[in-house]
Amino acid sequence: MPSIADRMRSHIADLEPYTPIVPLDVLAERLDLPIERLVKLDANENPYGPSPRALAALAREPYYAIYPDPDHTRLRAALSAYIGQPAARIICGSGADEIIDLLLRLFVEPNDVVIDCPPTFGMYAFDTSVCAGQALAVPRRADFTLDIDGIERAAMESQAKAIFLASPNNPTGNPAPPAEIEQLLNLRVGPQALPVLIVVDEAYIEFTADNSADRQQSPGVSYWVGAYDNLVVLRTFSKWAGLAGLRVGYGLMPEAIAVQLWKIKQPYNVNLAAQVAAIASLEDLDYLRGNVARIVAERERLLVALQELPFLLPYPSATNFILCRVTQGDALTVKQQLEQQGILVRYYRTPLLRDYIRISVGAPEHNDRLLTALQAVAEGAPVKGQ
Repeated sequence: MPSIADRMRSHIADLEPYTPIVPLDVLAERLDLPIERLVKLDANENPYGPSPRALAALAREPYYAIYPDPDHTRLRAALSAYIGQPAARIICGSGADEIIDLLLRLFVEPNDVVIDCPPTFGMYAFDTSVCAGQALAVPRRADFTLDIDGIERAAMESQAKAIFLASPNNPTGNPAPPAEIEQLLNLRVGPQALPVLIVVDEAYIEFTADNSADRQQSPGVSYWVGAYDNLVVLRTFSKWAGLAGLRVGYGLMPEAIAVQLWKIKQPYNVNLAAQVAAIASLEDLDYLRGNVARIVAERERLLVALQELPFLLPYPSATNFILCRVTQGDALTVKQQLEQQGILVRYYRTPLLRDYIRISVGAPEHNDRLLTALQAVAEGAPVKGQ
């Protein structure tokens, strides 16, 4: 007998759901541990949280009962000053994830090809599939660098609509050389020599370069936006500004793309609290850049310490996390051993990453607890509770 399921979009039935990180309260209940005992190093959150100015702005905002500005006027003006691009080239979203979704809705028709380069952020392929496109993987080389020749061949053979590149890449931590991005920006496909949309996801860019107030230009390739009509750059407040729970990100893009995204975005997509906190964060750059510097220093300390463990091979990182290959034993077992003690790291069940764990950089006390637990794993001893 026919059912309502027969009226659903057929490609959704075969879609693999995206696996998000479980929240702290659920994990605490599952592990039978108090929340304060958990060391959360599995989702690349900022251990120092929002800036004091952002928290104060949230506390004094009087208009939470009123719908937020659908045009994000004040936030886009603040971002324009921060990033050095006109406000007309900026669209804000409920996290950068929403901008990914909007771009794919704009460009991808059924069976259009979108290329990504695994191991990488899973939302590119996921949202492509939601839009009934075909996600085409061009795997990275053994050292996690991009296979540029392979990307170009795949794009030309498939007449790809878009290519997504995370730089620095999640979960491997390495940035893409600007020259390689520029090579892809100049790629043309099909008999009409059409350009390919190049989306560079710079979610972790604030951890890569000098963030001092006197730097001449924003790190990454955001300053190329407008010079190329096929370049979009994604940014977020989740990592460097500690606003992951408020979901606020943005895209930098040519006006010709932006004007079309305005048509299809939800009118009140960035809530008032997120806009207030993001604006205040941009007014507190010295504080937030100080936290970024602390995270980068801890990243380097953690990298050295992880290199001394005989069963881990950590990879250098330009982000706030470190990917480690488990060279002895089983990566899932290591993840579970740490979890039983309330230390949460990321494990991937995908074929490319089944031997790896990803460790977010925490505050010094968090990293110390992690290292103590990992040393016990190395010695084959039970990991003692803290």
